[in-house]
This record gives sequence, structure tokens and C-alpha cells, in this order.
Amino acid sequence: QVQLVESGGGLVQAGGSLRLSCAASVRTFTFSSYAMGWFRQAPGKEREFVAAISRSGTNTYYGDSVKGRFTISRDDAKNTVYLQMDSLKSEDTANYYCAADRQIFGDYVGTTQGVYEYWGQGTQVTVSS
Repeated sequence: QVQLVESGGGLVQAGGSLRLSCAASVRTFTFSSYAMGWFRQAPGKEREFVAAISRSGTNTYYGDSVKGRFTISRDDAKNTVYLQMDSLKSEDTANYYCAADRQIFGDYVGTTQGVYEYWGQGTQVTVSS
């Protein structure tokens, strides 16, 4: 079982930066057993993949719309995954969710919602133009 709590959202002007955090409370398995992902959902739109990081932190993957502007990282000592968002645009406005995927073998990243077993409640990011 994993509980995920996102934080760091807020209102920012276009071109600005925000760093989201997702703190995980783990019980049976260590945080390093989980690949982590970020997704977002804007009003009236489907949830879309933003970024993911493998268990080891070696592999990362980004959605095309955020590539080069967002950076995902993890700190296993703190059971936390981060999403650094730079050069924000109005179209980045959405509710951002982190998700966890427990992996027994392998060190891969998932880009689809279905591979993630655990989800946070989300944190709102609003970018004003």
C-alpha cells in the first residue's frame, strides 16, 4: 500500500517556474520499489502523461508537450518525487497527479495510466498569461 500526497501547486505567471513534490507513505515495500509518474488533467480534457522516472532513477521519459521544460527527479531517502516545471505556459494549467507503479523486476518507466496502481489527490497549477 502506498499513499501519495502532492504539494507545490499554485498560481504562477507564464514563463515562471514551480516545483511539485509528491511524498509517499509506503508500508510493505520500499519507495525504491516503485517507478513514479506525473500526469495532469485540465478541465474538459482527458488526463495526460507528463513525466515518469524508473525505480533506480536512471530512466526518465517526458510527454512531448513538456520535453525540455520539465524535469522529474526522485529522492529515495525522503520517499519523494519531484517535478521541476520551468518556462510555464498557460496550456500547462491543470490538476497534476503523481502515481506509483510497483515493479518486482525491471527498471522501466510507464507512460500510460493503467500501469500505475496508486494515485495522489492532485495539486492545482494555474499559469496566467
